[in-house]
Amino acid sequence: MKIGVFALQGAFIEHERALLSLGAEVKEIRLLSDFTEDLDGVILPGGESTVQGKLLREGGFLEPLKERIQAGLPVWGTCAGLILLANRLSNDSNVYLGTLDATVRRNAYGRQLGSFSDELDFKGIGKYSAVFIRAPYVEEAGSGVEVLAECRGKIVAVRQEHMLATAFHPELTDDLRVHSYFLKMIR
Repeated sequence: MKIGVFALQGAFIEHERALLSLGAEVKEIRLLSDFTEDLDGVILPGGESTVQGKLLREGGFLEPLKERIQAGLPVWGTCAGLILLANRLSNDSNVYLGTLDATVRRNAYGRQLGSFSDELDFKGIGKYSAVFIRAPYVEEAGSGVEVLAECRGKIVAVRQEHMLATAFHPELTDDLRVHSYFLKMIR
């Protein structure tokens, strides 16, 4: 199984390490020519969503990526990746890919000093210790969106068909169960 990890900015190396430890093949996506047809899934990592959105736009990725996701390419967005996938942002006028039927609030827990870890129940995984860094959350999930986890009364993990999105950073922990969940989604 070959997973493309967008390596434009953010926590992409950590995702790559997790995927490799689970036996997946990893391909870094830096240029449009790296975004090939042989990918079984892609990851949009955590980082700065405004910067990543700008780099996706400037690199010519937005339309091809959106088309491939709409055609069924499995995708997982973590933190900034959740923002990039959302079709509505409650506190920002930008929409990037707009493939996930959800309203998302950017930097919902405050600035960097508002970062935290918390234990949550992740549907299909169980208790999970999640790391939140300048995290968003889902204010409203569309009717076809399954809520997988909540934290402090806010939606922090969702799935819509072949799209997975988490407000937290599983790649920054040693717990590989969310990465395994994504790989099982693809299979």
